[in-house]
Amino acid sequence: MGLREYVVKRLVFSIVLVIFVAILNFIIFELMPGRPEDVFLRPGMKKEQIDAMIRLWELDRPVYERFFKMIYNLFSGNFLNTVSFVSRRAIGEEISLRMTNTLVLIGSSTILSMLFGIVLGVICAYKRGGKLDSGLVLVSLATYSFPTFWMGMLAIMIFGIQLKWLPTAHPYPEAWTSIYASTGGFPPPFIAATIPGTAISFSIPSWIEIAGRLRHLVLPLSVLTLFQYGGWLLLARASILETITEDYVTTARAKGIKERTILFKHVLKNASLPLVTSAALSFGFMLGGAIITEGVFSYQGLGAWVWSAVQVKDFPVLQAMFFIIAVCVIVANFIADLLYGVLDPRIKYG
Repeated sequence: MGLREYVVKRLVFSIVLVIFVAILNFIIFELMPGRPEDVFLRPGMKKEQIDAMIRLWELDRPVYERFFKMIYNLFSGNFLNTVSFVSRRAIGEEISLRMTNTLVLIGSSTILSMLFGIVLGVICAYKRGGKLDSGLVLVSLATYSFPTFWMGMLAIMIFGIQLKWLPTAHPYPEAWTSIYASTGGFPPPFIAATIPGTAISFSIPSWIEIAGRLRHLVLPLSVLTLFQYGGWLLLARASILETITEDYVTTARAKGIKERTILFKHVLKNASLPLVTSAALSFGFMLGGAIITEGVFSYQGLGAWVWSAVQVKDFPVLQAMFFIIAVCVIVANFIADLLYGVLDPRIKYG
């Protein structure tokens, strides 16, 4: 089987998997105990009000009608126009208000933890059995085992409350809250710019915007990076230990190649397949946010939004987010499968 046939096969399999996820997404919420309208019932509500609320959310329709409508909305992208039970705003609009916060936090922490973890993992494998190896592995196991909420609260207590170096909540200064509210979620005024010789104009964030967000990003970013890097270190160390004793490594050393080149160009490349899989899953789950960390730091991201939707049974939000996350993971796995052959020529598609 050639590369083209393999890609077609994987693409068909991914499409079937997406369809299965969409069906399972509907079944899960149908089988959940309780009714979503029960959360919004208030003492003294009249039957006419309750019936109007149920009709508004189309909960009075038969199951098969709601199923086919959900499937159509998911695959047509119309689910982004579905209205949230709580905010009464379109889900696509709600996601757009929080996606930047989540991508900046989760994306930055994932990249930093990967870089630190893999580099330190290579060093541990090279210094295996030594004090440096034992110390780095011990520290990584500790940070990887600590609960993120405990690390977050400890960071808030030390750097926010005691030392007063950094802000402890929100992705932006609290003084901007009124600006966000008045502009419908848009940040403080951007700097307008125009491409010379054209009529194309665009906006770039001001230094005030960048600096304000960076200060609020430091603590949650540090906590997530510190929590995640240990897993990358252990995975990189274990993967490299499996290949560092191969014959081609001995041959490269006999040729006088620098040890750094051997480790990072030869050994790490051949040991990178587990790392690619783990990286694909990490980026696939990125839009899921960091529920616990966002909750501790009152960070308005997608993770905190999903958690609040779980508490009030906001089914349109949960169905949309679970489907988006599942599709992202499927796409990330598909890309990882294609990268295997690029990273390791010994792999044959078949």
